[in-house]
Amino acid sequence: MILTTHSHWDHAGGNRELADLIYKHENRQIPVVGGPGDAVEAQTQTVTSGDVVKVGDLDVKVYFTPCHTRDHVLYHCQDALFTGDTLFIAGCGRFFSGNSAEMHHALNEVVAKLPEETNIYCGHEYTASNLRFAAHVEPENEVVQKKLEWAIEKTKDGEPTVPSTVKEELATNPFMRVTEASVQKFANGEKDPIKVLGFVRAAKDNFVIGK
Repeated sequence: MILTTHSHWDHAGGNRELADLIYKHENRQIPVVGGPGDAVEAQTQTVTSGDVVKVGDLDVKVYFTPCHTRDHVLYHCQDALFTGDTLFIAGCGRFFSGNSAEMHHALNEVVAKLPEETNIYCGHEYTASNLRFAAHVEPENEVVQKKLEWAIEKTKDGEPTVPSTVKEELATNPFMRVTEASVQKFANGEKDPIKVLGFVRAAKDNFVIGK
């Protein structure tokens, strides 16, 4: 079974080739799972929030999180959450097909409610650059500063910075800290969490490292 978070080529682009390869060598059709719609390459099964997919003996719960794309889903299995391009370590995906309210729901009403020890496996490793922006948003956040130093060293050594945890994201990710006074201060005193998230996303889109 191929579980695909969303339809962008760098996440779904190998689905058909892999499915064809399995059919050729094992003479069986492998299910290709994706979110609502049919944009995922070679998709054979559609899932949405509340669905549970069986992978062997494992139960994989699905959360529908449209914003980065209209078909984006997260997969939650045991203590692991696979977030694709919705949630990155200390960041989030661009709103290519959605808005601040949708991303707020995904991050702060879905992910933030999971057990704090849940491991976050994201689709891209932008950790150091995201933490540099997080430090720009909250210059007095010592947890961000320490994790940035850690991420820089890990990157220099060629070691991964993934996974993170829900607990770490709640302490360092500005998009999941929109009710914190320090992040609201960055957003010119705005209190509405959805508007704060939109302000922070716009700032991230224009952020230049070293600024």
